[in-house]
Amino acid sequence: MKNLVLACALGLGLSGPAAAQSDEIRGVIDRQMEAFLADDFAAAFDFASPAIRNLFRTPENFGRMVREGYPMVWRPAEVTWLGLEERAGELVQRVLVTDRSGKLFTVEYYMIETESGWQINAVQVLPAPSLGA
Repeated sequence: MKNLVLACALGLGLSGPAAAQSDEIRGVIDRQMEAFLADDFAAAFDFASPAIRNLFRTPENFGRMVREGYPMVWRPAEVTWLGLEERAGELVQRVLVTDRSGKLFTVEYYMIETESGWQINAVQVLPAPSLGA
């Protein structure tokens, strides 16, 4: 797995601090997805930014929102890392998620760095990528 991450980072032209940043961000997203798979919404809530935690107030509210609004993130079948890019001062990690029915989703994670480390500040699901020509 580390070789895959390294290959992706090198392929994107990331090196040094940028590659470490990419690894840290992916680690946060990975750990939150693992918490969702275990239905550990308290742990998943810890990876959310202060703004998200203030919005949902409790891990239970947050969990309900994820189950109902982001089922592909709550129960992904497969996750493929796409690019990490900077947009208007924010880092955005794109992820291709396959849900358990085989449907593809491009999910963007908007990340912020806080005193506690990298946290997820927003998630946006984009239209599914088209396959074939």
